[in-house]
Amino acid sequence: MHYSAFLIKYAEIGVKGKNRYIFEDQLMSRLRAALRPVEGSFRVTKSVGRIYVICEGEYDMDQAVQAMGRVFGISSICPLVQLADEGFEKLCGSVIAFVDEAYEKKDFSFKVFARRTRKNYPLDSMEIAAQLGEAILAAYPGLTVDVHEPDVGIYVEIRDNEINLYSESIPGPGGMPVGSNGTGMLLLSGGIDSPVAGWMCSKRGMELEAVYFHAPPYTGEQAKEKVVELARIVSAYSGPIKLHIVNFTEIQMYIYQTCPHDELTIIMRRYMMRIAQMLAEKDGCQALITGESIGQVASQTVQSLVCTNAVCTMPVFRPLIAFDKMDIVAISEKIGAYETSILPYEDCCTIFVAKHPVTKPLLSVIEKSELKLGDMTEMVARAIDGAEIVKVG
Repeated sequence: MHYSAFLIKYAEIGVKGKNRYIFEDQLMSRLRAALRPVEGSFRVTKSVGRIYVICEGEYDMDQAVQAMGRVFGISSICPLVQLADEGFEKLCGSVIAFVDEAYEKKDFSFKVFARRTRKNYPLDSMEIAAQLGEAILAAYPGLTVDVHEPDVGIYVEIRDNEINLYSESIPGPGGMPVGSNGTGMLLLSGGIDSPVAGWMCSKRGMELEAVYFHAPPYTGEQAKEKVVELARIVSAYSGPIKLHIVNFTEIQMYIYQTCPHDELTIIMRRYMMRIAQMLAEKDGCQALITGESIGQVASQTVQSLVCTNAVCTMPVFRPLIAFDKMDIVAISEKIGAYETSILPYEDCCTIFVAKHPVTKPLLSVIEKSELKLGDMTEMVARAIDGAEIVKVG
């Protein structure tokens, strides 16, 4: 079956009132970007309440659907046949031909869903549906009508300039179009959680930058390459990501040599948050994003989160905060990140974990321990100034 277009349906955008066009335009922009690498030529247009992808010439349908299936803001993708209005008799013939070509076996139940925005059409929606249903049954006696739970819905939309005909609705990822809700700085490690956290914030319309804390020689090039690959996987949904690779070795070793070992993870985490916020402010991001989940590890107890949060004036988004690990793994597998996340290359957080880390740290105690470090301004500045920038996606 050759489809000349796709009808792009959205859900949440539809309740945006007078601002809806802003979200529609952003969704169209994301669609154009997603389809750019796909074989074929595509034109993205809109009319009242509808967004279309018009396919010009030959194209790879599987690639096109896969690309659109990663665009946040889409609730469903409907492969579409667009017809000129040449009278109802001609429409009946086109619908019968559509059913014949789209469905090899004619042994299912169906219902015709008709809608007309052109109110001067000679038949109303009920009449269109009834008469098209009769025509289909006459052509294919093996079919049956089921108005409650049909196997196949055949949708006919009579609009001002065209007639839309479709029967398949491919689920989209939902959410809001990327770029409609600001930018966040994702603290990206090589684990399972942080790529999922970035994906989830991107689903709410946020653009992403990311920062990875690298600690050579304790973490190797393979660990860095793993994180770059995770950023690339997330960027398939979020769009291009600017990844900051910060050499954290000097800071990490100084903390290790100076502070109590049971507090190492918390104090290192506090400096990561400080650096991430500085990078975020420099690039105009409005929030930090982490993959923390309450109680998952020692640094993610409520008391530990209070201590790490205390160094930030910028909002910290933790979309996984109440998820259990299996919930997170399920999303990681869904977005194609899991197999990369479990590769056995350790990051700087796992290398320097204490044997018995504090699980209920007091902020006052942590702040007192940090005083031993003295003025870290120059060391932090060196880490930020020396950051490697990798653009992915």
